[in-house]
Amino acid sequence: MTLPHGTDAPALYVPPGPDPLPPLAALLRTALSGEGNLLSLLPASAYKVPFGPLGYSRRFILIVNDPEHIRSVLADPEDVFPKSDLMVGALEPLVGDSIFVSAGDRWRAQRRMIDPSFSHIRLSLAYPAMAAAIDDMEARLDERCRTGEAFSLDMMLSQLTADIICRTVFSTSLANDTARDVFESFAVFERSVAHVELRRLIFDKAFSAIPQNPAVLEACARIRHHIGTLLDRHHAAGASYEDITASLIGARDPQGDAAFTREELIDQLGVFFLAGHETTASALTWAFFIAAMRPEVADRIEAETREHAQDQSLSFEQTRHLTYARNVFRETLRLYPPITFLPRVALKPVKFGRYQLRRGSMVMIAPWVAHRHSALWKNPHAFDPDRFLPEREHEMTPGAYIPFGIGRRVCIGAAFATTEATLILGRLLRRYRFVVERPERVRPVARLTTRPAEEIMVRIQRTEGAA
Repeated sequence: MTLPHGTDAPALYVPPGPDPLPPLAALLRTALSGEGNLLSLLPASAYKVPFGPLGYSRRFILIVNDPEHIRSVLADPEDVFPKSDLMVGALEPLVGDSIFVSAGDRWRAQRRMIDPSFSHIRLSLAYPAMAAAIDDMEARLDERCRTGEAFSLDMMLSQLTADIICRTVFSTSLANDTARDVFESFAVFERSVAHVELRRLIFDKAFSAIPQNPAVLEACARIRHHIGTLLDRHHAAGASYEDITASLIGARDPQGDAAFTREELIDQLGVFFLAGHETTASALTWAFFIAAMRPEVADRIEAETREHAQDQSLSFEQTRHLTYARNVFRETLRLYPPITFLPRVALKPVKFGRYQLRRGSMVMIAPWVAHRHSALWKNPHAFDPDRFLPEREHEMTPGAYIPFGIGRRVCIGAAFATTEATLILGRLLRRYRFVVERPERVRPVARLTTRPAEEIMVRIQRTEGAA
């Protein structure tokens, strides 16, 4: 698909996405597919209104696209809109009452402790771990080039980002048996807990208990057990580690000097593993798919990388000059935001615009929709990384770009993820080209993150200039 960008501009690429339908047709499509894919449930009207009712359900659902109202909900100064009970219930077996799902005073105390701990791990210190993980991945990809075998792009990038997180959070590579079991257990969690039961969303009352699949509970228990083992290893080693886990162990609340308990540390470390590898892997899967479908994107990233780094290495300072690669990642985050929906729930009756929300009403902030809203973006469904260039800033609507959230709950790992993704794009596209098998079957679904409905199978080739 292509979309004209102005009268004389070349056609822009429009990557896969669902065709928006009227509300009832969208509901029937989602119900008949059996996938529980909320992207297909979104009606065409959702991409046009500043805010308004979303579909048909027992509890009132209000979708919010207007940047000013998005900011007011996410800032939530009066603690009226915590994260949705559906999200909290789904994630609690893995991350407990961690910063990812907590609210109110509990969240504020956790954030006071975590912010300085995370900022202590400077990107310049984490960068060698990122580079080492990519070194190992390149060795495996070189073997794929030799054999010509097809492999899963999704799995390759999940393994790479999980390896980076293990090295920066736990000071161990993914090759470690414990780390690999954590990764494989998380895959079970992602596949199972993320499947939306349409019946539960439409017919259940707010704040209803959410039963979990025994396989999900078992996977969460394994992950938490292994995180605890890695945590105990840090305790035993004393001050010999300089990583995120060590910083969290030493974190203190400036208002009372309290430290995290062992169980609370496992909660927070579970968040770092969940958010630190899965979200980046999701976005990178789409970025590499787009680069495979549009060779000029891959060629431009390769040329930019070679301009700033003549040898195979790519230093931290050199990565900061990869403007186009970084903008490809930013545009991919716009079109395929890893966290597709940011649902909130009203804890008490509240007036919202012209709507009177009852307790339990859901306020749905959807980066997927806001990033493709016809009033907020020029050519909203088209892939155009140059829209992030300084000379085109006037085209941007302030507050319309929210892949990392906004306000006080903005993701503390945004800079880490951006540096990591820019490095991965620069190094791998300088060295390889990916060829997608059956690209016509690729389409997005909203699971725990925005993922392809089926794994994207690819073959790989070395670039002409690769050493």
